[in-house]
Amino acid sequence: MDTAPASPPAPVTLGASFRYWLKLGFISFGGPAGQISMMHQELVEKRRWISEHRYLHALNYCMLLPGPEATQLAIYIAWLMHGVRGGVIAGVLFVLPAFLLLSLLAGLYLAYGTLPWVQGVFYGIKPAVVAIVLFAAWRIGSRALKNIVLWGMAALAFVGIFVFDIGFPWIVLAAGVLGAIGGRLAPHRFAAGGGHGASARKYGPALIDDDTPPPAHARFTWRRLGLKLTAFVLIWFAAMAAIRGVPDLFHMGDFFTRAAFLTIGGAYAVLPYVYQGGVEHYQWLSGPQMMDGLALGEATPGPLIMVVTWVGYLGGVAKEVLANPVAAGLAGAAVATFFTFLPSFLFILVGAPLVEATRGELRFTAPLTGITAAVVGVIVNLAVFFAWHSFWPQGTADAPFAGGFDGFALIVAVAAFVALWKFRADIMKVIGACALAGLAYSFVM
Repeated sequence: MDTAPASPPAPVTLGASFRYWLKLGFISFGGPAGQISMMHQELVEKRRWISEHRYLHALNYCMLLPGPEATQLAIYIAWLMHGVRGGVIAGVLFVLPAFLLLSLLAGLYLAYGTLPWVQGVFYGIKPAVVAIVLFAAWRIGSRALKNIVLWGMAALAFVGIFVFDIGFPWIVLAAGVLGAIGGRLAPHRFAAGGGHGASARKYGPALIDDDTPPPAHARFTWRRLGLKLTAFVLIWFAAMAAIRGVPDLFHMGDFFTRAAFLTIGGAYAVLPYVYQGGVEHYQWLSGPQMMDGLALGEATPGPLIMVVTWVGYLGGVAKEVLANPVAAGLAGAAVATFFTFLPSFLFILVGAPLVEATRGELRFTAPLTGITAAVVGVIVNLAVFFAWHSFWPQGTADAPFAGGFDGFALIVAVAAFVALWKFRADIMKVIGACALAGLAYSFVM
């Protein structure tokens, strides 16, 4: 058995940190679980930049926040090591490759999406998306719905959004209030799970070890909190002022800011809100286009919430925010991405010093437990919407079952779900197999 090193590694320069976060941005496949695992293996086990206890402490905080937890974890660790510069570098590099790739794919999609072979590929991808979203609901629900009360909240959320078309923010607010009340009246029903749990394995001393005091820049002061919060508010107002002359971009900035504060429970939790706003309210893209973007988001590096880049690109082109379609798409993509991720930097750079000063005193588990339960119902509703678009492709709001049922799409969706659920197949491989099946079927029929 290997012996753990006796001394911590040499200090890490900002340049070395930059190179690592750039590399991670290009290889961060596998969703948040895969990205968190990658960072643990590299930063805790191999490089020993941070101890497992400190890593899990940061992760637990990020799991409580709205927004993509893996991105925020990267910002947190880099901020702890190199201050605000390190956090900004890590956060930008974590999403930049995905932004560039999804913008390129969106442009190609609009230019060549009507080609028969491209349509065949996406014909197979759409039912795969149904399976992926349903599997996400099962995965979250199996962890979150521990008793009849939480199952009931999930069911109420589904009925609220599916039957009564209640807006996602109101469902989140109601679930949070019910969770807070339930945490007082029946705390055993709303108790949080066991957390991530520190491993007993030892990897040797780390640069930021269990007993390493927070560096000077990480120490909490009310003055720093006020200055940073003011800076973020000014940045947001300046960015909104810069696009005020283009109404559609201004609406995007406002919408994706609100979306960023509603991503409690991960990207799948906010997708119904993005769907409601992007497809139904603002009509930046269609339901099938949203499904195609979600599939490509699953198959590219970076957090899944990067699908907002796709929504912004297609929305910028659809609304002709600039005369040139490519420039319009890039403008929409940039606005959607910027306003979605700006709050992630706010939560870490403003809130993390307080977390470092008050470890173990976070007291939001009951409301979050309620919200997570409601999120399960909302995600099931999203799967139903996607299934409708896939199984009844000719259906409309007035005639939802028009045009006949697509049996092949159902077979692909069931096969994809079984592959994900029973065989734990990689999502990218499932999407690839379904794309090939759709392509082959489109040429046969």
